[in-house]
Amino acid sequence: MQVIDQAIPAVKLVVPKRHGDARGWFSETYRADILAANGVEDHFIQDNQSFSAQVGTVRGLHFQRHPFAQAKLIRVLAGAILDVAVDLRRDSPTYGRHVAARLDAENGHQLYVPIGFGHGFCTLEPDTMVAYKVAGGVYNPQADGAVLWNDPDLGIDWPVSEAEAQLSAKDKVAPRLADLPPLF
Repeated sequence: MQVIDQAIPAVKLVVPKRHGDARGWFSETYRADILAANGVEDHFIQDNQSFSAQVGTVRGLHFQRHPFAQAKLIRVLAGAILDVAVDLRRDSPTYGRHVAARLDAENGHQLYVPIGFGHGFCTLEPDTMVAYKVAGGVYNPQADGAVLWNDPDLGIDWPVSEAEAQLSAKDKVAPRLADLPPLF
């Protein structure tokens, strides 16, 4: 398993090794010791899974406020996504910047998103299934927050236009980054 720092080093691309033969392949998708050796020491407490039927489904950019703030380790079980992490740590030199990575079932790559980041993705293929491990706090609706997915100040190059994006009602009206109070 490789763990690769991204443009914002707190975010990591995790590349599990696949061992294949005529039957298919086997992969260790989570190794606490290898992740810890690469700066990811979270204790994961919850697993989540989402299914999106349509290409262009956007989920995010979501976060949980303290004391329920969450780190996530995201992977795709079927289909493909553009996965995005936005730095919401007000005192960070990379505040407001983002990291994006293509994750798909074929490559098996994962993205680690630490506490203090907004997270979201856009589906690139139909019938996409995403699984993610969560560390920090369990989901709490009162701590739920979001940043507008297409806030122009973030400069995210989404693979879908605003007219084509499939969004939840909550994500359509999320505030822009400039309108958020200090969170992390």
